[in-house]
Amino acid sequence: MRRQRAINNRTTYVSDDERKRYNDMIVDPESFSASMRNVIICADVNTIASRLPTRSVDLLFLDPPYNLSKRFGKKTFRKHSLDTYESIFEAWFIALLSCLKPTASVYVCCDWSTSPAIFSVLNRYLTIRNRITWEREKGRSSLTNWKNCSEDIWFATISDKFTFNVDAVKMKRKVLAPYRQNGKAKDWTEEHQGKFLITHPSNLWTDITVPFWSMLENTDHPTQKPEKLVAKIALASTNEGDLILDPFLGSGTTSVVAQKLRRSFIGIEIDKGYCCLAAKRLEHATRYPSIQGYFDGMFWERNSLSDQSQQNKRLTHESKLFLRK
Repeated sequence: MRRQRAINNRTTYVSDDERKRYNDMIVDPESFSASMRNVIICADVNTIASRLPTRSVDLLFLDPPYNLSKRFGKKTFRKHSLDTYESIFEAWFIALLSCLKPTASVYVCCDWSTSPAIFSVLNRYLTIRNRITWEREKGRSSLTNWKNCSEDIWFATISDKFTFNVDAVKMKRKVLAPYRQNGKAKDWTEEHQGKFLITHPSNLWTDITVPFWSMLENTDHPTQKPEKLVAKIALASTNEGDLILDPFLGSGTTSVVAQKLRRSFIGIEIDKGYCCLAAKRLEHATRYPSIQGYFDGMFWERNSLSDQSQQNKRLTHESKLFLRK
């Protein structure tokens, strides 16, 4: 039976009554054609990869199952040896290579234990540019180990010609110890909300908020990525109108971010329930276009008060209005 939710719980889910309507928005492998864009395909990546458009993808975002025994909807991924997991990931990756433009970028999500295997595969086929580490905030406590509160994202490219829009992903931080030179502010500005520094993006992301029950973007998917995380990648490595491919779409975060940022997308997800969830989130995005933590064309440091808190209030207000409809 479906769980009972608190009255203020804004988690997005698909009811039994909604399922048929969202089912009709999903494309099956047989009806998919290479010219299609902005579609969710219910399929296993191995069965659909050969039908995807060749040399057309600007950004490949890969968030495959980590090497953990975990249930995703009606499917369960079983933990393997690291060598076997590397072989599984390589098979997925090779099947998708022909889709990529010569100027394409690739981002692959993983945890600390699978990071070496992901690096090994990418290093055989692409030029690795960086490893991003992001703070998850949450983590399961342990009495015999450090609590795991971070994940990795490998950034690689097909060639030395690729998109990276550095100005689109700068961060606005509060200045705690403002420095002046000859009486003038040094590398920071003073606004009515406070003193702020705009910095270049680094490969250590500590400003990501994992979705939780009071956020409309939250779902019951066990490994959902935050919209802000995907937005950083999309803005840095694509331009408006570019095509983003996510072959492990899950709850649909990549498709939602693509729509909000005016990019095209192809999303592939094997579980029909998650496909329906992604379709519902796309419907939300048309009337709820904000991305938490991204405001006035700038990524804000978590808990940076003032404008950021005002944005959070606006997001909450918008979600309440949406849920009343």
